[in-house]
Parts: sequence; C-alpha cells; structure tokens
Amino acid sequence: MKNIFIATACLFFFNAYGQDTTAAFNGKKWEAPYHLDTPNGWDIERFLIPVSFAPSIAYKGVEDIRFMPGWSKKTSSEYWSYAFLWYLDGDQKFTPSIIEKNLVAYYTGLFKINTRDSVKPLPAKVHIKAAATQQGDRKTYSGKVDMTDYMTKQPISLNLLIHIKTCAGQNKTFVFYEVSPQPFANSVWNSLHQLWTSFKCNKE
Repeated sequence: MKNIFIATACLFFFNAYGQDTTAAFNGKKWEAPYHLDTPNGWDIERFLIPVSFAPSIAYKGVEDIRFMPGWSKKTSSEYWSYAFLWYLDGDQKFTPSIIEKNLVAYYTGLFKINTRDSVKPLPAKVHIKAAATQQGDRKTYSGKVDMTDYMTKQPISLNLLIHIKTCAGQNKTFVFYEVSPQPFANSVWNSLHQLWTSFKCNKE
C-alpha cells in the first residue's frame, strides 16, 4: 500500500504537469506547514491530492498518512489501523453524503491499484453520521467502510472517526481520518486520537 501510494502519486503529477521534473512532489522531503506527530515505529507517507486511483475526488492538497507499526500484520491488533490527514486548498464544506461519496471512490480505487489479479472486490460501502463535535473541530463524524481487504482478498469493515478543522488566517481545510477495524473501545484508538489532539495548525 505505502509504496504503491507513492508511485501512483508521482505518476499522476508527471501526467498532469508534463516533463517538468522540477515540479515533482517528494513526500519524503516535503515540509508540512502544520505539526502532525509521527510516533516511534510508525511509518509516514505523503502524496498529492487528487490522486490517480481516485480522480473523482477533486480537491487540491496533500494527503499525510501515519501507519501504526502493526497495520500490515494480519495477526496484530493494529492491522489496518492508521490515520490520514487531507490538507486541502480553500474552505471546503463536508456533509455525511459528501464524505461517503469521497470514501467510496477512495477505497474502491485503493483496492484496484493494489491488486493485479482477477479478484473481483465487493463494492465499497460507506456509512457516515454526525458525531458529537470534539474540541477544536468544526465538525466531527463517525462511520464505517465495508470493503474487500486487498491484502487478504477477504471482506473487512473499518471503523472511522473524522475531524473537520479550519485554522485562523489560513485558506485551508484539514480533514483528519482515524481508521481501524477495531471497536472504538480498543486501545488503538487512543494512539490514533493522540495524533489529532497534539495537532497544531502551524509548525513551531
């Protein structure tokens, strides 16, 4: 997943901007203007939005991902547990239906780009609802994604907690997704949520 994300992001950028390699986005070297922790042992990955595997998501910005150490280990309680931030240009509006449409495209495309065999995935289904607005959020949502796990080729359900935020003096929208198949009472959510509670709009 991680290496393919980088490759597809770079390919999209070259296709969009021709042969001007000076414009290529390097997620490893990009200096984020905000602060988002990377705990010890976690992997990090960044790429441009929109991405080639979900071109219908038409925002412009950067996706900034944090993978828990056990996210790809099938026997780990951290399997498929990760978080990602969309750092988007402009003041973007989100509703449950908009988030559902975005994530259907995202997870359907993610399966296709990571699968090169004849496995036919279950259509991704996403259900989002408004949650109690958490401190500092413009809006907070929760929900679930039912889809095919491209690593096991089996159905999987991912729980979601989604935070929408804007920051004073910035024409940007921050959308932070916490993702795990574990129930919300599991301790993995404490680790995921700590990323958001320590988030800062400006890098200090």
